[in-house]
Amino acid sequence: MPRRVLTVVSADVDATAGVGAAWVVWRPKAAGARQHILIVERRRGRWRYVGGSSGPVAEADEVGVIGIGGGGGVRGLAHRPDPPYSVGAPSWIGYAEVHLGREVRHLLVGDRRIEVCGRRRIVIVWRSARARVRPLLVALGRRGAELSRLGPKTSWTRVPGRCCKTS
Repeated sequence: MPRRVLTVVSADVDATAGVGAAWVVWRPKAAGARQHILIVERRRGRWRYVGGSSGPVAEADEVGVIGIGGGGGVRGLAHRPDPPYSVGAPSWIGYAEVHLGREVRHLLVGDRRIEVCGRRRIVIVWRSARARVRPLLVALGRRGAELSRLGPKTSWTRVPGRCCKTS
């Protein structure tokens, strides 16, 4: 599809957990542009769509080091009422839009290391046993120096130009 119709902003795959997310924008240059987060799960050797979110495109805010721009979660296929999917895997697939400062080179999402490659907005995905439990996020700069971290229970609000910690 031409980029003027659909643009992929970011994508993340956790192959170990068997989950993935794609952040796409439909008609990015149009006044009515819409962004979508698509969540997929690997079941029985195939990637299957399990849910996501949609909304108007938000302007990118400058952040100091790291901020969360939004996110959510969906139930995985493993805990759907269909008999072939009833297995004992963690049932929630969480995702978040992460906004990063200019000095961030890598992001640790739990045990996974994601190279930022100059992108300031990315989507991340993970699997957990409970809803709304995010893994530890660690922003790394050059030479692997830790710049900032967000714990699983830390929430942040976006304020234009900076991020503020809330309880």
